[in-house]
Amino acid sequence: MSSSAPDGASRAAPHPPRLPAEIAAYLDHTLLKPDAAERDVDALCAEAAEHRFAAVCVNPVWASRCVRALEGTGVAACVVVGFPLGASRPESKAFEARRATDDGAREIDMVLAIGALKSGRLDDVRADVRAVVEAAGTALVKVILETCLLDDAEKRVACRLAVEAGAAFVKTSTGFAKGGATVADVALLRAAVGPKIGVKASGGIRDRATFDAMVEAGATRVGASASLRILRGD
Repeated sequence: MSSSAPDGASRAAPHPPRLPAEIAAYLDHTLLKPDAAERDVDALCAEAAEHRFAAVCVNPVWASRCVRALEGTGVAACVVVGFPLGASRPESKAFEARRATDDGAREIDMVLAIGALKSGRLDDVRADVRAVVEAAGTALVKVILETCLLDDAEKRVACRLAVEAGAAFVKTSTGFAKGGATVADVALLRAAVGPKIGVKASGGIRDRATFDAMVEAGATRVGASASLRILRGD
């Protein structure tokens, strides 16, 4: 896969990155706790700007604050949509995505309509993703599958639907369900989407060894609240 994609969607390395700048380019510095305060969001953005992480990933209420804080740094503001359950109506998800991009977000992490997938309503799942992709305009859309709630066949179907709907990435987890990213799931997602779609590993990635394993399995982004620890090599 090419290493030149500026958004990291199709970047993959034969070996995990070693230089701090290379590691940082894989990381979405994440803060999705419901009790996050302004000072926490400001600290997140300052850390992301200092280390040149790929993005900060936050709840919608913080979108404009992050965009202002990150102006001129090259770090993207990423906003979650339909989070964490994926059970919002498509028009609600589309509104969230449109509002986030109006606020300046360059990336959207949306949660798949998990119940619709499990009900066999595949057209609805595809349409749900497409609504967000269309509302997001030029922003990258990552589709969170919540892999811990799906069997392998459902994961493959979800990947296919996300790609058909125009998503730039598939992503493993919200971090709010019963499990997070696994090496096996990252490898499955990579095999399912092929080389041109990004794979984001997220949920429970707290150290460099786990980060390395996810990248080796095919992740082109890693979402983590422990980004600084990963960067230090802990």
